[in-house]
Amino acid sequence: QVHLVESGGGLVQAGGSLRLTCAVFGGTMSRYAMGWFRQAPGKEREFVAAISWSGGYTSHSDSVKGRFTNSRENAKSTVYLQMNSLKPEDTAVYYCGAKSTGPTTVRTMYDYWGQGTQVTVSA
Repeated sequence: QVHLVESGGGLVQAGGSLRLTCAVFGGTMSRYAMGWFRQAPGKEREFVAAISWSGGYTSHSDSVKGRFTNSRENAKSTVYLQMNSLKPEDTAVYYCGAKSTGPTTVRTMYDYWGQGTQVTVSA
């Protein structure tokens, strides 16, 4: 059973940076494409970023493109989301997901999810 644990969230002022980490337990991380999603209060969970099993392919939503960077270290079973130039509208619970085939923006295609980490950006 694959288990994902996110960390690195917190409170930051607008314009600041945070780095989220997603640790993968119980599986061979190199077999999985990984994705980041976020959910703000009263809204649906939305796609943020995805990365292929090798790290050779990444995608980011238009709302975060140029500000967020998705990367991974398979040897450490860890995925990262570097978030720069944060805005109040980035406030949400951030989740990482894993899927056994290629990366996708579609939330329902991910097989495993972490518990989420809260990111709050103050104006």
